[in-house]
Amino acid sequence: MNTAASTPTSPDAEAALREHLDRARITGRVATPREDNLAHIQGFLDGVEPLGFGVVQDHPWTWEEVFALMVEKVGIDPDPRHREGQDTIGARQCVTALRTYRRLLHEAVDRGARLLFATGHPAGLYPIYRELAGWAESRGAEVVRIEEGIAFDGGDLRQIEGVVMFQQYGSLAHTHLPQPMGLVLEQLRRSPSGLPDLVIADHGWAGAAAQAGLATLGIADCNDPGLFVSEAQGQLLVAVPMDDNVLPHLYEPVIRYLTARD
Repeated sequence: MNTAASTPTSPDAEAALREHLDRARITGRVATPREDNLAHIQGFLDGVEPLGFGVVQDHPWTWEEVFALMVEKVGIDPDPRHREGQDTIGARQCVTALRTYRRLLHEAVDRGARLLFATGHPAGLYPIYRELAGWAESRGAEVVRIEEGIAFDGGDLRQIEGVVMFQQYGSLAHTHLPQPMGLVLEQLRRSPSGLPDLVIADHGWAGAAAQAGLATLGIADCNDPGLFVSEAQGQLLVAVPMDDNVLPHLYEPVIRYLTARD
């Protein structure tokens, strides 16, 4: 048996993962329309709060700069004349970023780090973080627990199987906002154990943590330019481009990749 070829980061294994990502439409021709991608670039630049993710620009980014960044890091269509219809996420860019994400996550787990998991996409990404949290704890890392019930916007913050999320009107809610992470960090600063060593999150949860100077791993869709700008500014450690709301079972190969040992 060729053991090198069977490792999760081997060329064959990563090629198989890329094929799955495109087949599942986690990458490739994804559901997010081109109009959203272009409009969200402008919205981010204009400081529209749901699109800012808590990221402060370190210089006045231009539309052309952010568009070029999204072409490079996400794999959206590079033709600026393409204004509507289908857009893409590159499987190559996704797996390249996942490789970095995996390395940093494993390094943190191996040293017994304190990890904080949070998501603004409970219907899509929560299963990834739940599995990563359980895996990390089984290998000696600590999953940071918050005091649940922090009030926010008519709801509160809950932690289910290690993952912090926003609840409103009895349902877990999708949110881009950075304020929930700000409230969590404020609570943790006052706690005896203090802030986490590593944050694993998305949307405003990730943007706010990275902006606060915490080591943070992020996942972002092709209409989430804020996290890719954060990475380019040296704040977020890595932003993984992928569709963030496909059916949860379709992420299982991603989870296996992230948790497997070489």
